[in-house]
Amino acid sequence: MRMEKQRNGVRLVLLPLPFQGHINPMLHLANILYSKGFSITIIHTTFNSPNPLNYPHFTFCPIQDGITTQSDDSSSLNLLHLIILLNIRCVTPFRDMLAKVISDARDNKEHVACLISDGLFYFTQGVSNTFELPRIALREGGASSFVPFVLFPLLIDRGYIPIQDSQLEETVTEIPPLKVKDLPLIDTKEPEKYYKELSNLVEGTKASCGVIWNSFEDLESSPLSYLRQEFQIPFFPIGPFHKYSSSSLSSSSSSSSLLTQDQSCISWLDRHKPNSVIYVSFGSLAAITAAKFLEIAWGLASSMHPFLWVIRKGMVIDDGKECLDPPFPAGFIDNLEGRGYIVKWAPQQEVLAHKAVGAFWTHCGWNSTLESICEGVPMICMPFFTDQKVNARYVSSVWKIGVQFEGEVKREEVVKMIRGLIEGNNKEGSQIRERVLDLKEKARVSWNHGGSSYTYLDALVNFILSFEPKR
Repeated sequence: MRMEKQRNGVRLVLLPLPFQGHINPMLHLANILYSKGFSITIIHTTFNSPNPLNYPHFTFCPIQDGITTQSDDSSSLNLLHLIILLNIRCVTPFRDMLAKVISDARDNKEHVACLISDGLFYFTQGVSNTFELPRIALREGGASSFVPFVLFPLLIDRGYIPIQDSQLEETVTEIPPLKVKDLPLIDTKEPEKYYKELSNLVEGTKASCGVIWNSFEDLESSPLSYLRQEFQIPFFPIGPFHKYSSSSLSSSSSSSSLLTQDQSCISWLDRHKPNSVIYVSFGSLAAITAAKFLEIAWGLASSMHPFLWVIRKGMVIDDGKECLDPPFPAGFIDNLEGRGYIVKWAPQQEVLAHKAVGAFWTHCGWNSTLESICEGVPMICMPFFTDQKVNARYVSSVWKIGVQFEGEVKREEVVKMIRGLIEGNNKEGSQIRERVLDLKEKARVSWNHGGSSYTYLDALVNFILSFEPKR
């Protein structure tokens, strides 16, 4: 039976951005800090609300944001608009809720030490200043993808942005090995609004009293070093969160997933040989055309390797409209003879840890990238927008633990990539597998006693405890 760690009388307030890739690391971080004796309050939007029943040791406080899953505001195709709206609509309800949390804590003889908010919730810096409450920013993505955000004004000034088709393959000399096509942009008709949001993100982070990174020194020492010089505030790279969180609390295995996970895929994986299955998942937001879907499908089938494919609702778009059902050709599934298994959502950490999985075809969201590294699974990279492009370039060209589609996705290239990684029948595939296993070990060591993430976590705890209660 797990002994309950005695609370230290210090409460922390956390505010996650309401997207799957942001909620997960914030709740993992909450588990980590709870294991260190802090009491945890999660203030969250009603839009994409986490399930409080999965985390009975936290206090959950919902705030109204005026956004519903039925409204145009919640469309995953308009993320920029949604982030802007959240930073406007949440100001008053968040301020009111924070005042209540601080008051209630005082009544319970607790001290609210600080606010930890997602970096994209930059409005919280002004609110925390009002309460004279220290704010620590959480950067749920990598340091390597944050560097281009910091350099955006320079990149615009030097003509890299807006991107011209003739420049796509050029190297950005200020941040090699990134190519122009790797810059973390989104497809929007209002680029100036996007640039403004990035400026708000960077300035809001600089105004915080410190930054927590879901990363570790051996993975991103160079970008972290650069950003330390630029920001001049304490950095705490204490990742990978999910590995420490999973071992620190029995309840941390509770799902923070906004989608229902199909556990049946685990028993399917159990029937396959080690390192034989290609796992395919493009995250919770990305969408692909029906034409690209068919190339992927035929490539998977032609590889002759078993595959587990996550095809969630809204993932495939045809003529600008969502396909209600995956547009498989007639007889496609029957002809696979059981080699393919399709789910709407998978328990990804469990899947990647399974001995049958030999490669991960991913959109290169940061959580997926870290999870793959931690399990020593090489990647096939197909990024869609923002930091995914930077992550993919680092996977393929810096860490060299995967391969990346550089142009259109063609079934022949799919077959070549899968066989190269799964079968390891060429020098490149073999070296990729060696390097990703080396990084897996470095990630593990980072959380051991004396490791970099272990040490930075101790520093973070002491930093938080240094915040004096207001009289």
